[in-house]
Amino acid sequence: MDKPTILVVDDEAAQRDTLSGYLKKKAYTVLTAAGGEEALSAMREQVVDMVLTDMRMPGMSGLELLAGVKEINPEILVIMITAFGRVEDAVTAMKAGASDYIQKPLDLDYLDIVLEKNIDRKHMLAENRELKAALRSTFDFKQVITANEKMEKVLNLAGRAAASRASLLIRGESGTGKEIIARAIHLSSPRQSGPFVAVNVAAVPENLIESEFFGHEKGAFTGADRQRRGRFEQADKGTLFIDEIGDIPVSSQVKLLRVLQERSFERVGGSDLIDVDVRIIAATNQSLESMIADGRFREDLFYRLNVISICIPPLRKRKGDIPLLADHFLRSFSDQEGKKVTSLSREAMQIIMNHDFPGNVRELENIIQRGVVLARTDMVTMEDLPPNLRTLKSERTATAEEGNTLPERVRSLEIRMIQDALEASAGNQSRAAGLLGISERNLRYKMDKYQLKS
Repeated sequence: MDKPTILVVDDEAAQRDTLSGYLKKKAYTVLTAAGGEEALSAMREQVVDMVLTDMRMPGMSGLELLAGVKEINPEILVIMITAFGRVEDAVTAMKAGASDYIQKPLDLDYLDIVLEKNIDRKHMLAENRELKAALRSTFDFKQVITANEKMEKVLNLAGRAAASRASLLIRGESGTGKEIIARAIHLSSPRQSGPFVAVNVAAVPENLIESEFFGHEKGAFTGADRQRRGRFEQADKGTLFIDEIGDIPVSSQVKLLRVLQERSFERVGGSDLIDVDVRIIAATNQSLESMIADGRFREDLFYRLNVISICIPPLRKRKGDIPLLADHFLRSFSDQEGKKVTSLSREAMQIIMNHDFPGNVRELENIIQRGVVLARTDMVTMEDLPPNLRTLKSERTATAEEGNTLPERVRSLEIRMIQDALEASAGNQSRAAGLLGISERNLRYKMDKYQLKS
């Protein structure tokens, strides 16, 4: 990156000339001004990245110049030059928004250090701004691809809910994009500059749930060799996304409810209360109402979480979105793989349109990615699709090898779907569970039941 343009402001010509001459030798672009008014005038006509100004000048003081600079452009860094021993001046300047200060008489070596430190800071701020812009672009509501009326209503509701601090419950089958909607809500909310922390309850062992959420103190349990900040602390001033909320054990639901009510908690093994300001967005693919009736989910916690409910329709209920999403994934994975795959064959598209997509958008994404990787031409053909899709028609008509009774056929179909999902996800159980529309814990149970291996 090019060196910044520095504006040197000092009413003493000798000091001004010394500083500007030194900075020019260091390859900086340098502008000069004899006072505050002249400096502000120069900044309105030319691009300035940093201002190096004396604190005490006749007419407009350095502090008044600082305020004027921030009005023109808050991102311009201002470094104050103060008289030796005037620490109170430096403190006042820093409180008013100065990025740094140096004392007279000037030590040019120290000046180099201060400038480099502030240049690095300016670059970091620019990178953070670009990153946030990229995140907003990636997760902005307008980037969600749909032509479905129900999905448009979902996005409208999510957009209106984003401005509040109320808890949200996002409902939908696995793979429908619940986390994408949650990120879009966060990045459209007043908390967008704060952290977005996601935790999938189904992927956390039951005995570590409370440590995951609330953290723990050193020695709190076997293996706790150091203090750990939990997800709530990590998400302070931001958003905590809790996926698979229905898998939280009842014993841990009590503590979660207390945090939502009091906005404070204790780490596991600790006694100090920790205050947090966190917005909760929870998600589930289960019926929490049924779990309440069975005593597996607390009703009071449900009402705390379900202030605003957002229900995402499954992909099979909005099949008009399949061609749009398929085209988007085609272009995305073609760029990623460095290939020019531009379309699906008519037969491949027909098979995809007839599929029920138990894994929803995530499953479609995986299918298209596989197709792009395996495609020999600029078109994804039926042969490039996963085996379970290619044999779908025969599976629907086959009965003999599956047995004649309903339980036998259900068992055979479950085994085949689990095996296909494990194959499509290269043995990754978390991804396979997503494709099947069940929790990872449920998948492990079925694999044990049918004696299946990854």
